[in-house]
Amino acid sequence: MKMSENITFDSPIANTKYGEVAGRFRNGVELFAGIPYASPPVGNLRFAAPSPLESWEGVKDAKRFSPASPQLPGEGLTDRFPVLWDEDCLYLNVVTPASDGKKRPVYVWIHGGAYRRGQGGVAWYDGTSFASRGDVVVVTINYRLGAFGFTELGKHFGEKFSSSGLNGLLDQIAALQWVQENIASFGGDPDQVTVGGESAGAFSVANLLASPLAKGLFHRAIAQSGAAFHIHEPDAGADIASELLEALGNPTSEEILELPAIEILEAQEALIEKWGFAARGVQPFYPVWGHEALPEAPIDLINNGSASDIPLLIGTNEDEMSLYGFTDLDERTLFRYVERIVENPQKVIDSYRKRVGDDSGWLACAIGSDWVFRIPAIRLAETREKHDGNTWMYLFSWDSRAFEGRFGSAHSLELPFTFNTLDRAGVDIFIGEGELPTHVAEAMHDSWISFIRDGNPSTSVVGEWPTYTAENRAVMEINDQCGLLIDPQSEERCLWDGVR
Repeated sequence: MKMSENITFDSPIANTKYGEVAGRFRNGVELFAGIPYASPPVGNLRFAAPSPLESWEGVKDAKRFSPASPQLPGEGLTDRFPVLWDEDCLYLNVVTPASDGKKRPVYVWIHGGAYRRGQGGVAWYDGTSFASRGDVVVVTINYRLGAFGFTELGKHFGEKFSSSGLNGLLDQIAALQWVQENIASFGGDPDQVTVGGESAGAFSVANLLASPLAKGLFHRAIAQSGAAFHIHEPDAGADIASELLEALGNPTSEEILELPAIEILEAQEALIEKWGFAARGVQPFYPVWGHEALPEAPIDLINNGSASDIPLLIGTNEDEMSLYGFTDLDERTLFRYVERIVENPQKVIDSYRKRVGDDSGWLACAIGSDWVFRIPAIRLAETREKHDGNTWMYLFSWDSRAFEGRFGSAHSLELPFTFNTLDRAGVDIFIGEGELPTHVAEAMHDSWISFIRDGNPSTSVVGEWPTYTAENRAVMEINDQCGLLIDPQSEERCLWDGVR
């Protein structure tokens, strides 16, 4: 058997349906990085649904993470650095206690990044603690982002492009199919798969719950800061595609397959900047329903009972919108933001002022965090309850010590807590100086392990955690002290009744 020069005889070896892969031992567990799960989406496959892999001979080196999906750096804390990217990006990574054939629970993680940035192989998503502390196999994935994953070109170019508004979702489904077919060789149980994600990854989890094509591919779900409402209708998706094509000089269906990727990225970013900030956070190049993977809007499919048998753990951070600078907004900008959402903005502002105080920035943050994240999570839980779906809800409220206290419990702050990776590079910028809040991370991490293993996040530390219902509205607060809240911020929640 021919082996790569980077493969040694003490490398862990696992067998996939397509050939053998060699990983590496790291921190007491096994890491297999950069395993392909679909054919490279390049050339004629650029805007096509993911295609099956071809088998390989010998042992494929799986020691290094693959490039990310094409993306340009942003201006935020989490995306300001350039990353190595390539259109050949459909790879996944596996962290396992041992590739020994033992049937362990599996956690498949879908990264966030507004559907246009991010990758599975970053330190915050390291599954080592899940593997060593929880005996869980962790899979992190890349999927097509931005214009490459979510541009509705079918109405412009015909059947060959019919999946283009949902190719990123189809990539995620292909990765879950790979897990079903291959994870047993890595010590995982294909009948105990939990899919999880944050932000756009959580929107993706909701889309998977709704998708007929994902049925049977996973058995539990975790959605961190995201629910089932961040998606485009077919006509809106087609309009966005028209604007992109115009910015690219109106290429033909053949020419768009040959354009340099960087030109598509630059046109994509210019269009996003032109749109500006969307009140509900739905930007261009988000998924577009209307394909067989999502024949209707996700919340409508879930309202009809889709995935009601799948246990769901969902929640939000108390100050989500501080990541986007909302805590620095002045009174005028606050009012302009809220009037884009509701007919009586002053009523909403005055109601939130009772709890938050007079600071315009914190008022904007509280209202925006509810409108974009908390209320959609509640609506999803309420919708699932109609079909006896079991849903657990959390509120992460640990306040960062960074940025002079203007960060609070910001969007994405919970990530190194759920993965128990507080000591990784860059986390200190988010949490601020001082002793690591390890006890908070371990409490949250262990609840995630409990849910992944047993379908219930209750532990001895957080206590009994009941499901969320319209009757009890039980929410687990995760902070220095964890405890159960009953209908938290109920007056503010009721303000949004009837507002969609």
